[in-house]
Amino acid sequence: MRLKIRLIRGIRCKKSCEAKFSDMDSREKKIDSLIDGFRSYLDQLRGEEVEYVISYGKKPEEKKVVGEKKVKKVKKMVEHLPEATLDRLKKLEEEVGRCLRCGLGKTRNKAVFGEGEIKRGVMFIGEGPGANEDIQGRPFVGRAGKLLDKILASIGLKRKDVFITNIIKCRPPGNRDPKPDEVIACWPYLEEQIELLKPRVIVTLGSPASKTLLETSQGISRLRGRIHDYQGIPLIPTYHPAYLLRTYTLENRKKVWEDMKLLKNFLEGEVG
Repeated sequence: MRLKIRLIRGIRCKKSCEAKFSDMDSREKKIDSLIDGFRSYLDQLRGEEVEYVISYGKKPEEKKVVGEKKVKKVKKMVEHLPEATLDRLKKLEEEVGRCLRCGLGKTRNKAVFGEGEIKRGVMFIGEGPGANEDIQGRPFVGRAGKLLDKILASIGLKRKDVFITNIIKCRPPGNRDPKPDEVIACWPYLEEQIELLKPRVIVTLGSPASKTLLETSQGISRLRGRIHDYQGIPLIPTYHPAYLLRTYTLENRKKVWEDMKLLKNFLEGEVG
């Protein structure tokens, strides 16, 4: 009888221990998840050049640095352009940051003006910012951005070699496609960007951007694969990296590679 009781107690103890260890594992996983999330948040803050975080509602003492200059909003981009053009770009970016022409101005976190260089004469235009872009105020910084970096690298280009922007500058809720009134409200900004930057070639990413610039109802599948014309500027439509991530098939990757070869050949003077 005593042996039976001991066995029962032993089984209960074992089950209790296993439950405790399982609970500890679960807590460790939660802690690891929180740490990973915190690290991602710190990386995000570094990307936004934040030097410290205010906590518990306490306001840190303001440090004044004599002769400190404000960082230009137009960061290290298109520096070779005339000063008057750079000044206008800076003012245009400030206008975009204050814009309330459509409802997106009330729901956004940060407007995304665009960034990059135009020495190579290449301008990439997507449809609109996503969640990561809305937080950081920079275009193509999420998974789609990483894929775009790889796509550029496939033809010997880097992100800093091209100028990247979108047809709308604020994130649509839920990453939906931009509405016509939103595109119309934002269009003057994109139009002036193109006018100021004077790209040799434009690459549109996805159906909304391609349809808007080419003023067509045709889908991206019909538009891609050849060079179009936008007010005298060659335009190459291709799939949006976000779409490619959703349908990462060999066939779609091959089509994007063909479009990038078209861009590469254009830049090398083989087509045009």
